[in-house]
Amino acid sequence: MTYLLGALAFVLALLLSVVLHEAGHFLTAKRFGMKATQFFVGFGSTLWSRRRGETEYGVKAIPLGGFVKIVGYTPLEEIDPADEARAFYRRPALQRVVVIVAGVVINIILAFVLLVVLAAAVGIPDTGNATTAVRRVSPCVPVSGAVCTDRDPVSPASVAGLRPRDRVVSFAGTPVRDWNGLSRLIQGTRPEESVPVVVERHGARRTVTVRIGRLAGHGYLGVEPVPRIRTMGPVAAVRFAGRLTGQMTVAIGGIVVDVPKAIPKLFSRERANTPGGQAGSIVGGAETSGQVFSSSDSWRAKLGMFLLLVSSLNLFVGLLNLFPLLPLDGGHLAVVCYERIKVWIFRIRGRPDPGPVDLTKLMPVTYAFVVLLVGLGVLLVLADLINPLKLPQ
Repeated sequence: MTYLLGALAFVLALLLSVVLHEAGHFLTAKRFGMKATQFFVGFGSTLWSRRRGETEYGVKAIPLGGFVKIVGYTPLEEIDPADEARAFYRRPALQRVVVIVAGVVINIILAFVLLVVLAAAVGIPDTGNATTAVRRVSPCVPVSGAVCTDRDPVSPASVAGLRPRDRVVSFAGTPVRDWNGLSRLIQGTRPEESVPVVVERHGARRTVTVRIGRLAGHGYLGVEPVPRIRTMGPVAAVRFAGRLTGQMTVAIGGIVVDVPKAIPKLFSRERANTPGGQAGSIVGGAETSGQVFSSSDSWRAKLGMFLLLVSSLNLFVGLLNLFPLLPLDGGHLAVVCYERIKVWIFRIRGRPDPGPVDLTKLMPVTYAFVVLLVGLGVLLVLADLINPLKLPQ
């Protein structure tokens, strides 16, 4: 049930993000006097609609996005002569630029605000001040890489039967109070040595014998601690959100660049070990959200992970739309910029305004890009169904 709740929450967050993106286009277009005839959530057949003024608002059957229809968004449309003066392509370049980028700006602002809320209200893990409670038990000693394989030995913690939410009280006879102290004891123990570990489970203490493993020349147990959660003040939260937004932007760029190279690994066990392999579809996002909700973490930690997921979703949607190819917002922005540069050059040469760009010449590239984008989307959906990415549990 919690898994389904998480998946549904992600789908709703995606729809809300799309609606806010389209609302950015819609509200700025209306502000500049352009005519917007439709504002719909979803695609396909119409489930419900209502007309208010000159705009029809509604919901369609396939909840995979949304759209706003602005009259004259391209010069290729047939326009009622009565609406000619209000057509998008007839408006000043600066107004068109504002309308085009408004959706992207909304997504980026939403991503930033969610990170501020995360840091100031929900809290972030303080990895330098973790407890001795067990958040996760590794199934293996990860000798081969970040993801366990059949070649990796079973982790000592897994063999000893340690579980998430166990609290380590003492290690090899030495009481422990925090993760730093416990980690030093684990790494300082000789590999293959058996030591007693006292753990508290559901209020009762028990002693288990653990045979320490080896990783990178040090002792290895195979547990991940529960970090303490800390909140920040308003100024620190804004700084945190700005810094993390920058880091996420760089990470998203790295994932996008690496996707072509990662395609052969999408259906293999090595998918999670490549940046491009981290790319996913709406199916993968829903699966990740479901895993977050059904994990053994506290609800506070789950909410934090969900906010981080939705923030990264909005940032990805915003940045993807800046790609300078039609039909994305970045493509329309590139057309406007090209028009103004061309007008400027013609003016310097004393020649008349050349008029709008002939979009028919861009259609072959646009169709090829759409086919590529749809094909990649289908491939990622299949990968998420057949070889989904798994959060550590």
